Parts: sequence; structure tokens; C-alpha cells
Amino acid sequence: MTPLTVRIQLPQASASAYSIKIGSGLLTSAGKWARMCLERETRRILIVSNSTVFNLYGDNAEGSIRSAGFQVSTFLMKDGERYKNMRSLDACLASLSENGITRTDAVIALGGGVVGDLAGFAAAVHLRGIKFLQIPTTLLAMVDSSVGGKTGVNSASGKNLVGAFHQPSGVLIDVDVLDTLPEREMTAGLCEMIKHAALSGRELLERTSEFLNIDPSERALVPSEMSDLIRRNVEFKARIVSGDERESSSRRDPRSRKILNFGHTLAHALEKVTEYKYLRHGEAVGYGILFAAELSKSLALLDVKDVKLLNDVVHRVGPLPSLANIDINQVQEAFRFDKKLASDSLQFVLLKAIGKPVIVSSVDIPPSKITKSLQTVLR
Repeated sequence: MTPLTVRIQLPQASASAYSIKIGSGLLTSAGKWARMCLERETRRILIVSNSTVFNLYGDNAEGSIRSAGFQVSTFLMKDGERYKNMRSLDACLASLSENGITRTDAVIALGGGVVGDLAGFAAAVHLRGIKFLQIPTTLLAMVDSSVGGKTGVNSASGKNLVGAFHQPSGVLIDVDVLDTLPEREMTAGLCEMIKHAALSGRELLERTSEFLNIDPSERALVPSEMSDLIRRNVEFKARIVSGDERESSSRRDPRSRKILNFGHTLAHALEKVTEYKYLRHGEAVGYGILFAAELSKSLALLDVKDVKLLNDVVHRVGPLPSLANIDINQVQEAFRFDKKLASDSLQFVLLKAIGKPVIVSSVDIPPSKITKSLQTVLR
């Protein structure tokens, strides 16, 4: 299968564009790819991963990178969203210093979104910024967190409240690694795909729905289908990021980068109140999509048929963990710590129709409608 390439142009804050390469069997050529993405002077690379991923793919990736002439060292963080914190960041920065990573060297993130966010943030602040590459190993990271340059860690107050915009110098997506992805992680990634499809329009939503007709046990076994769907998601996000790289606080139009937070207001609150231990991020986004659709309906923005359509597609990705024991008051309290707050109001990303996002301030939404929509989803 011929690899697919998506080019991201960044006319605003970043100095250059970068490419996202998508295909099957690409991990074995990671070294040659890294050499093409990095400067000629680059000698040392720190691979950031976790033991779960590294035990599966570390030898392959490290061997390929060494064969391209790099000196390679590794930093393995603990596995899980709750370890994406300042303590892990400090340990990663110490590893960068101990291994002699200089301004001309680089970091490679080998793992899911947690690994990518931490590695990217460490690269952003080490020596005031060094280059880094992304090799995402989860579906969610492939279509979302590895693209666009958002990096960061969680704090006691909430998710991703400490971070930086730091674009990678390249992204390598090998769909073959999805063969070992647990079912829940596949479900989480598909929820993020539905988010993109709902924002993009009916064509991508229909394409996503067609993919969901494939038996869940076989979805990772059709690399050409998977590569094409990943490409479509990456192209959509690339268009948004290229037009609003730093998520301008003044923009509220349908092409603002803020629209990519669709489904994330509730998602981040659910993750916070469950201490990042109960839900996968994409699973929380799945519930967030249902909440945003319900709230859109209650404000007479979204047609009932479109709400039912989104409910149907979300529920077809796979089972989501129950929210029966989640305290609605704790969820509403967690909204106060969302990074989308602006001028003391929360900006909800809602839908006027499939493919027509709208950003609505919480001051323009009756609190009772937010509460009722929450109750509907939590049930």
C-alpha cells in the first residue's frame, strides 16, 4: 500500500510546514524518515514512550533510528492520563539533560496522546525549545493529538491547563500498530473521529458510519480503509489548524480552532471528577458529543433527526463505561476549571447542523438547559 502524505502549512507563528505520513509497515523505516525531518546536525534523539508501547515497538523503532546514525536514549513514563503531570515532566526534562540533548538534537514521542503531549511539552521547554517528532500508536493520537502542536500536562485544577504550542517536525502514522490496540482504545479513537465528522459535514460522517459497519474485531485488519479514514480526519484538522494555529481568543467563527473542542467541555469535566482513572479520553469525548448535541437541541439549534443520528453513530463505535455513579454537581463544578473559559464565561461548541458548528457563551444559555442536558446524558 502506497503511503499517504498530508502537508500542514502554518503561515502564522511557526517557521515552517511539516508532513504527516500515513501507511502500513512504516515503523521499520522510522530512522530514514527521522533523518529527512531533522537537521543535518542532529546527533542525539531521546525516545519518550511507556513500557506498554515500548515492549511492543521500542526495539523496532530504536533499531531503525540507530541505523540512520543517531545516538538513541529512552525515557519511559508511567502509563495513563493521571501520569501526564508536572512530576513526569520534571523527570523527562532531567532525562533530556542527563543524556546530553542539545539545541540541535530532538525528541521522538512513541505512544498515544499522553506520551505525545508530555514529550512535546518537554521539547518545547528544554533549552527553550528543541525539535520533536510524533509516532502515534493509538487511533486517537493518530487523528487528533499528534496533529496541530498542542502540548501540555494536567494540573490539580484540570486537564491540559499547563502547556505550550510546539509544532512537531513530522508525524509518522503506521496503521499496523493498531493490530495490538485494545478494544477500548479503538472505541476512544473512533469517538474522536465522530467529533471531526460532526464538525466537517455529512460526507465525512457518512464515511465514518460506513467504516463502523465493519465488525469491531476486523476494523484494524483493513489497513487501506483505516489509512483513508485517518487521512480524511488529519486533512480536516490540518485545515483548521492552518487557519488558526494558536486558537485566537478573539475568534468565534466556524473555522476557529475552538471548534475542535466540540465534545470536550463535558469530556474534560468527566475526566477530572473521575481523577483520570475511569474513562479513556475518547470515551469521555463520546459522551461530550451526546451532551453537546442534546444542548444544541434544547436551544433549538439542532434538528431532532441530527441528534438521533449522532446518538446512533456514537453508540455504534462500541460500549462506553456507565456514568450512573457520576455526581452531576461535581461535573458542573469542574466546568469552572475548563481552559475554554473566557471573560468568566464558558464557551460551548454546539451545532446548528452537521458540519455547522457554533460557539455559544454560557451567559447566553439558561443554566436549567445545561443541567437538563447533563441529566439526560448522565442517565
